[in-house]
Amino acid sequence: MTAEQKSEAASVPSPGKWPVDPQENVPLSDERIWVDGCFDFQHHGHAGAMLQARQLGNELWAGVHSDEEILENKGPTVMTLDERVFATKACRWVTKAVPYAPYVTTLPWITHYGCRYVVHGDDITSDSGGEDCYRFVKAAGRFKVVKRTPGISTTELVGRMLLCTKTHFIRNLEAVLNGQEGSGNEQERETTGAEMRSRIQAYATDESGRAPGAEVYLWTPPHERNPAHLSPVSTLDNSKHQQNSVSFSRLVVGRAAHHDQRVVYVDGGWDLFSCGHIEFLRLVCEHETQLGHQQGWDAPHRTQERVARAGWDYPPFFLIAGIHDDEVINYWKGVNYPIMNIYERLLCLLPCRFVHAVVVSAPAIPNHAYLSSLPYCKSRDAPDVVCHGPTGFTPLPQDPYTDAKKLGIFRQIDEHKFADVNAASIVERILKSRATYEERQRVKGVKGLGEEAVRRREEEEKRAEVVREQRLQDARD
Repeated sequence: MTAEQKSEAASVPSPGKWPVDPQENVPLSDERIWVDGCFDFQHHGHAGAMLQARQLGNELWAGVHSDEEILENKGPTVMTLDERVFATKACRWVTKAVPYAPYVTTLPWITHYGCRYVVHGDDITSDSGGEDCYRFVKAAGRFKVVKRTPGISTTELVGRMLLCTKTHFIRNLEAVLNGQEGSGNEQERETTGAEMRSRIQAYATDESGRAPGAEVYLWTPPHERNPAHLSPVSTLDNSKHQQNSVSFSRLVVGRAAHHDQRVVYVDGGWDLFSCGHIEFLRLVCEHETQLGHQQGWDAPHRTQERVARAGWDYPPFFLIAGIHDDEVINYWKGVNYPIMNIYERLLCLLPCRFVHAVVVSAPAIPNHAYLSSLPYCKSRDAPDVVCHGPTGFTPLPQDPYTDAKKLGIFRQIDEHKFADVNAASIVERILKSRATYEERQRVKGVKGLGEEAVRRREEEEKRAEVVREQRLQDARD
């Protein structure tokens, strides 16, 4: 046995010690695919790899490397193992997430879980010794390559945080998708817009990665946005606002809501989409599922009726997530927030198993005129419930949920274990460990950032706080 073979054997868990079930070896299947990685941020590059891998089989098992192995082979992670595993589980294309997967993918691990093939992007991944992390599975003929998603990576996002760049912002996503805005000539803009539309369509697929799943809508306000990007806080008592109804256009056709589902609305920036956002969404879905159970949703005859009518056993609720524009977030939060632009944040939301539809460019204040015009809500006059979590949007001069509260449909989600994980806290993690992340960036070929970048970021954060307070005061006056 060679030294490499001995090392490979030593990394195999003993019986009963595998990180997730099954504990016994299972038969190999061509339909059970293995993908692994750090999955540090749940950005759409990772989602793209998972989608392509899922399309190659009927099950996708996602191995997640430990903090220690990533530190040894690549550099420090931003998110902890628990946070990364939790986020990976939330991807609708993932059958099961497997923590502590070895950094160098080995045959005993994938064979134990019944995965004949390993899938990875067309970039090269090396261990600390400079050797291919997939050398064992490649030698065995059990490796498949998918196309890497261009333009997004953890390295790119960390660079945005430290350099405070704003070049990633999108002013009007609809115009970009139509080839009317963006860089390049007219033909290049049209090509880029078509590619972006195609990717949105792909990310909106169901659990199989092949059939329609989430729906996507674009919202257009009934009037030009004011400088603060705020809609009237309440339209309940204003017939003019009710007549000037807002406009929605459907970008992606997916699984529609059914008449017996409760419509749930949530909104936010969803920047650096993380376990804080995901746990909030999971808790909303858990509450709605329990409510359905109490009302007999799980009764065998009702399940049979749903399957006969729709072809699948849909849940007792339909969750619509509104996502705010880059300009809205940046006006109130400053610096270069959002770190991810609206297109990137949309591609993070769509693969989340807790989301059934997304409204792009949703207003910061979802008043009654907006809520009553939401998809599937016109006959109901409003969603059945509007939920908000403990990780709040940037403070606004008015309560954005005034109308939802007046209507008695507002629900606040309590604190949870990931409540403090948001874009601001993630940026803070980077700044506190600047030296280690700078080395990681250097290894990745990114220009050195140094203490000057951190100082500039801190100054920008302080300046943004002053501007934000002034804008809040001006809006109140």
